[in-house]
Amino acid sequence: MTGGRRLAAAGAAGLAAAYGWTAARYAREQADGFSARGVPPAGSPEFGRVLESLTMTPVREGNRVTILRNGVETFPSMLEAIEAAEHTVDFSSYIYWPGEITERFTEAFVERARSGVEVSVVLDGYGSARLDRDTVRRMEDAGVDVRFFRPPRWHSIGDANNRMHRRLLVVDGRVGFAGGVGIADVWTGDAEDPEHWRETHARFEGPVVRDVLGGFLESWTDASRELRAGRRFPELEPFEGGCPVQVTRSSPLGGDTAVAQLFLLSLAAARERVWMTTAYFTAGRRFLRALCDASNRGVDVRILVNGRAVDKEVVRKTGQRSYGPLLEAGVRIFEYDRTMLHAKTMVVDESWSTLGSSNFDHRSFALDAELNVAVYDRTVTEVLADHFREDVKEARELDLDGWRSRPLRKRALEAAGELARQSF
Repeated sequence: MTGGRRLAAAGAAGLAAAYGWTAARYAREQADGFSARGVPPAGSPEFGRVLESLTMTPVREGNRVTILRNGVETFPSMLEAIEAAEHTVDFSSYIYWPGEITERFTEAFVERARSGVEVSVVLDGYGSARLDRDTVRRMEDAGVDVRFFRPPRWHSIGDANNRMHRRLLVVDGRVGFAGGVGIADVWTGDAEDPEHWRETHARFEGPVVRDVLGGFLESWTDASRELRAGRRFPELEPFEGGCPVQVTRSSPLGGDTAVAQLFLLSLAAARERVWMTTAYFTAGRRFLRALCDASNRGVDVRILVNGRAVDKEVVRKTGQRSYGPLLEAGVRIFEYDRTMLHAKTMVVDESWSTLGSSNFDHRSFALDAELNVAVYDRTVTEVLADHFREDVKEARELDLDGWRSRPLRKRALEAAGELARQSF
């Protein structure tokens, strides 16, 4: 084995060991479970104050929120905002893969930079590793400031586990976007076939944009070791008739992240329904207990996850290990088969919902930098509930008897998936 290969093998072994240790530590922390007493109903002002005290995320009043479904709605809205930029464009993404839609974003960044707009782009060093150097050079030559978040390096192998999973765009400090969309051709279209994924994103105006910008700036500072100010901090007046919105962003600093607390608290606060959509579902013991407790106290708990179209089958198999206890508790589980389901949303009761970059899994709760947005509004919540109803029509519901009678081979694959997840 050459020196380079030995170094690569050592790096891979180090990364696997780091992930395995972190996963084992997180599993131990979950063993104590989670209990919550006297949590106010989700969507109430009191609930917002409790969440604020735990996660240090203020509720911002008077915002406009537009839910964007799939690339057919998301990309035109984002590109229109970039093209209208006068002062700053701040963009971060876990994924920025070569393709037609990436070329359109690259050209939009280049055009604005050449027009004198300050364009800052931070991409995850692992998730966007396949981006070609020519595209980066073209942006840089036009004046776009491009940085990579924690690119894999042998001397910082411990940081390689902690990725920037946020997907954010803020224009002139006034218009913000957040959700699950990545910049790649699989996110284009309208989830019409397996080549076009199902996604949820959102556009924001109002005081909450400052908090979305904070998520970008945190990642930017980590990647560049620079602080950014300039003209990206205008006065943001609340809109009359706008809704309260709360941004929760988390970074892995040990113990519970803010996003983990967001999900645990919202499950404890549910009185009527919890309708969750997630790309990857691997509920640890605390979250499994929280879901079952909600169902046992009469909450209508439904979980929509990927079926056979998933891009990471090992994660799907791992998540299926928790289906038995959930089904026994009365939780309804649906597997979506139309295409890859990448949306990450949750509807709780009538007037509270959240969307963002966080999956319902160990990586989002303990390892990655994430950002979720909670909306306290009946209209927005019902839009997401309608999307859930429509998506369920493209899914297969699992039943307890059928699940109990699944073949031994399937059970073995679930156990193997759990072992692999704990090892890598």
